[in-house]
Amino acid sequence: MLLMLSEYLSQYYSGFSVFQYLTLRAILGVMTALGIALLVGPTMIRHLSFRQIGQVVRNDGPESHFSKSGTPTMGGSLILVAIAVSTLLWADLANRYVWVALLVTLSFGLIGFVDDYIKLVKQDPKGLLSRYKYFWQSVVGVLAAILLYYTAVVPAETELIVPFFKDIVIPLGAWYMLLAYFVIVGSSNAVNLTDGLDGLAIMPTVMVAAALAIFAYAAGHFEFARYLQIPHIPGAGELTVFCAAMVGAGLGFLWFNTYPAQVFMGDVGALALGAALGCVAVMVRQELVLLIMGGVFVIETLSVMIQVASYKLRGKRVFLMAPIHHHYELKGWPEPRIIVRFWIITVFLVLVGLATLKIR
Repeated sequence: MLLMLSEYLSQYYSGFSVFQYLTLRAILGVMTALGIALLVGPTMIRHLSFRQIGQVVRNDGPESHFSKSGTPTMGGSLILVAIAVSTLLWADLANRYVWVALLVTLSFGLIGFVDDYIKLVKQDPKGLLSRYKYFWQSVVGVLAAILLYYTAVVPAETELIVPFFKDIVIPLGAWYMLLAYFVIVGSSNAVNLTDGLDGLAIMPTVMVAAALAIFAYAAGHFEFARYLQIPHIPGAGELTVFCAAMVGAGLGFLWFNTYPAQVFMGDVGALALGAALGCVAVMVRQELVLLIMGGVFVIETLSVMIQVASYKLRGKRVFLMAPIHHHYELKGWPEPRIIVRFWIITVFLVLVGLATLKIR
């Protein structure tokens, strides 16, 4: 929005052309989203508390969580507002990638909102039934995959890039849609499973989003893409602004979500942020790198799958409780220790992911 305004005003004063620089708009995107989150956050928390929209703690969960009962939830709506406003202000609204990322994020956020609303407002602990939740996630994921496939303009947009190997490029053809679907929906649910401790999910999301911003910028820049030997995706650079907005909104939310949390993001935030990461990774052709950088999300998801499979097949549990962060809680680890150690692991994995830009 402001980009178009600056283009018009630059006819009268050349100084406005500075807003054409993608890096500047990305920085402004971070600052705008962060500012919105910090300004709106206190009011939102008071409103949620007044409405008594608070966390419901399961009786079979860790005892340390009982004290969190009643903590305002659905704070993820703050993240979505900050991302949407910042993106609409600073991104190129003529760019299809921006709209796909934004619409996927908000659509998954709506699914999460319905789930949270049923659980917290309607007082139905089951929330949105799993089959309905997965159905609507699948609808959005399939539509996004189809749209991206049929609007692709260069072959690189539908090729699978293997990290660390510059010569291994796999043309996917129509299989691209299946991969895109699984990455978007899988990433959404993985982040949702991770969102169980104060700040545990949001900080890894921020770090992965920041790394994806670098990939988006490089992929959208012809010279950088050629130098780094990664696929050049025309227009993907604008996703840098979207990722920057995610970083700013996430940091703003962490201000209130850090231990002990004043607010939880709920499914409205977790499902949306996971889908956003998956969608961006698909568009910049870095699905496998996302698997590396989002290793914490992968481990959390695998722990649940292993626990369920083991119990059904052997009648025994592998972990004291799944997802795995609960396992460490029951082993006696203080919550802040689990959170910070998972953050440190994510820092390492994100650096490994970024290394794929040069080690090829």
